[in-house]
Amino acid sequence: QVQLVESGGGFVQAGGSLRLTCAASRRIFSNYAMGWFRQAPGKEREFVAGISWTGGDTYYGDSEGRFTISSDNAKNMVYLQMNSLKPEDTAVYYCAAELFGAGMSNGRYDYWGQGTQVTVSS
Repeated sequence: QVQLVESGGGFVQAGGSLRLTCAASRRIFSNYAMGWFRQAPGKEREFVAGISWTGGDTYYGDSEGRFTISSDNAKNMVYLQMNSLKPEDTAVYYCAAELFGAGMSNGRYDYWGQGTQVTVSS
């Protein structure tokens, strides 16, 4: 069993930055792809970014160019650096893990965190 815990969400003005962190309960990044998703009220869950289990490939949704996913295997953490935030980025952000996955939007993610709220004011 893998537990994922997100942190780093909060309230920020448009144009600001936040860095989200996802901490895993054990060393998984050598075997697991990691993804970031978000869900706004009344909307479907949306893929934000992912990194393959090898760490060699990254993928982004519509936020490409503003958001960057990275991982620190030694610390069992994956990050989502979010810059130039917009009000439409307001959502609950979730990290997820997929065994030997590619880190893409259509992956079969096995584990999910509880989410962290990001609110961007205009």
